[in-house]
Amino acid sequence: MNTTQTTLPHWDVSTVYSKLDAPEFEVAFTHLVQAIYDMETLFNTEHIQLLDTPPILDTSLISRFETVITRVNTISTEAHTLYAYISAFVTTDSRNATAQALNSRLQMELVRLNKLEVRLTAWLGSLDIEPLITTSQVARGHAYALRKAQIESQHLMSPAEETLVAELDLVSGKAWAKLYNNFSSQITQTVEIDNEAKVLPMTALRNLAFDPDAKIREHAYRAELAAWEANALPIAAALNSIKGQMNLLSARRGWESPLAVALHENHIDAQTLDTMLAAAREHFPNFRRYLKAKARLLNTECLAWYDLFAPVGKSEKSWSYTETQNFIIKEFGNFSHKLRALAERAFNEDWIDAEPRDGKRGGAFCMWLRGDESRILSNYQPSYDGMSTLAHELGHAYHNLARSGCTYIQRQTPMTLAETASNFCEILVRDAALKAAPPQEQIAILEAFLQGACQVVVDITSRFLFETEVFEKRKTRELAVEELNTLMLESQRATYGEGLDSQKLHPYMWAVKPHYYGSTFYNFPYMFGLLFSLGLYTHYRQKPEAFIRNYDDLLSATGVEDATTLAMRFGINLHAPDFWHNSLTLIDEDIARFEVLVNSSLPL
Repeated sequence: MNTTQTTLPHWDVSTVYSKLDAPEFEVAFTHLVQAIYDMETLFNTEHIQLLDTPPILDTSLISRFETVITRVNTISTEAHTLYAYISAFVTTDSRNATAQALNSRLQMELVRLNKLEVRLTAWLGSLDIEPLITTSQVARGHAYALRKAQIESQHLMSPAEETLVAELDLVSGKAWAKLYNNFSSQITQTVEIDNEAKVLPMTALRNLAFDPDAKIREHAYRAELAAWEANALPIAAALNSIKGQMNLLSARRGWESPLAVALHENHIDAQTLDTMLAAAREHFPNFRRYLKAKARLLNTECLAWYDLFAPVGKSEKSWSYTETQNFIIKEFGNFSHKLRALAERAFNEDWIDAEPRDGKRGGAFCMWLRGDESRILSNYQPSYDGMSTLAHELGHAYHNLARSGCTYIQRQTPMTLAETASNFCEILVRDAALKAAPPQEQIAILEAFLQGACQVVVDITSRFLFETEVFEKRKTRELAVEELNTLMLESQRATYGEGLDSQKLHPYMWAVKPHYYGSTFYNFPYMFGLLFSLGLYTHYRQKPEAFIRNYDDLLSATGVEDATTLAMRFGINLHAPDFWHNSLTLIDEDIARFEVLVNSSLPL
């Protein structure tokens, strides 16, 4: 395994298939195609589709139900592993023509699978679910998914329309998302660094936002804006098409709005979301205090956008990849042996792709691969933030481990709850790093946490406001690049307020964030995840042994219970403003601590 900073590791997926053109890969692909065909035959034979009247609950129906659910779980798992394997190549090298072709080929098969899933939802909506849950053990194990499917069945169009949508999505919504991902990953731009012009891929250019030199940050920011401006037209077309399609489909399916769809998919209700967002807004003034304190450290009157990620404080740690690996393993071990073992396995078995490079997707993510295995993509930088991000993604891998005994259907965790273990791990390493750290290092550590919290609470709110406005305006027409920029700036001013220089914001954040081009409202779940994790962390500090005993059970149940029910396991009421305020108060305390450290470090 490579661990030096100059030779950061690439992930290894050869344990699944030796290579993309390996015979065993083609055998697995062919098997999946046949399995989907066989399931189509099963669905046709057993009439798995919308029924006019509920069938009688007898042993025959129970047998059919259990056969179908077992088959769906098996085939969906096989399809997921193939998808993840191909994604491992596409996301690290968008120019890999073989991987792109296989991805396109697989997408065609997944359309067929998706159509069967729609038929299954319609069929489940035709059944008398509660007696079935009482009678069948398989149904009891999937009770939450069955009840959720019944709601979804009420929002289905006719079978013919749903079939057409599934087929068209491959050349509409999914095609626009693919264009965005491939196109944006290949954007390069010239930037002047130390009087030398360098051509950098967008991931490397954006990483300069973390540079300690203000001139380099500003040059990179202006170069980035120029790059997005030059490439904005096709990206805006992708955004307009994706949001337009979602508006159309949510209305045709009888949903109140795309937001209503997102709430259902995220296992929370509107009251929970409204309560959380209202609490967040009340704490915006405290986040602005943090931004002003950071401005004082940087000796500037007001932060520009390109100062948001500027490093402050001084850390004695270089946070090389090796140091990060050792630190995470040690601190995870202080929580539990199981968490430490997961981290050791991830590092030792090359689950992590850490090197930034041309053609590689930006940011970081963790994807479930198969069984109890995950793979983690990062664009690692030797900083506390780089370490913290890696700990966050390893938290996702631990969550996947906790769900390894679940069926495919039971594993389907919403974004709100998917951030639970990741944020928890991030908080773990933050508190560990703060212990015994000298004042300047405490500033650096608190800054990294507050920087992330500011993004998740303040910036996420700006993205939520932006997406809400885009959906509303897209009902009547497409939005031009200039309009998208204006909406983005208005959203940033409404949330950051006087904390940032209003003339030095980022109008193209709608082009930067891939979240707008995939799931609808892929923003508020991040805030939920952070604040929910902070609430859980409070319980951990109060009663660590009892918490650890229940923690894995909670993680394993994130796909089989809604957020409200899971929260009640720890006495948390998600409809109560106090819970959200208490979590935000923990951030406020860090802001106050940061201000004290900043003021004591500045010359009189």
